[in-house]
Amino acid sequence: MADMTLKDISDAMADIDFCMLSTRTESGDIAARPMSNNGDVAYEGDSYFFTYEEARTVSDIERDPKVGLGFQGKKGLLGKPPLFISVEGRAELIRDKAAFEAHWTKDLEYWFKDGVDTPNLVLIKVHATRIHFWNGQDEGEVPMR
Repeated sequence: MADMTLKDISDAMADIDFCMLSTRTESGDIAARPMSNNGDVAYEGDSYFFTYEEARTVSDIERDPKVGLGFQGKKGLLGKPPLFISVEGRAELIRDKAAFEAHWTKDLEYWFKDGVDTPNLVLIKVHATRIHFWNGQDEGEVPMR
């Protein structure tokens, strides 16, 4: 087992553009979708994603806030596998414009043309309860408080 700190994970996540956010559907199935990872923000155990109110992601989280995030780093050195990060956490839905502004980056306007004034905008906050990583042949967990 290798040791990585939350800072190590944060540094690695800064280079990852997208992750997969998994929720549990009404029928109990697992649904996953790509979400933009904000690499401009230092990761301290909370991830933030924007979506629309009418997205199934929102109703899934309202029903069951336990979610998973999957990250894959860039190709490893000398043909080694890349870094993989799995985050288990609890999601919270935020509908506050001040929070939108605090987590907004210009690149998000690709999906949300009116910025933080986009109608039906929702911010998803995922608070990590468990982080597991695989880095080549090393693997381990980052302790969460």
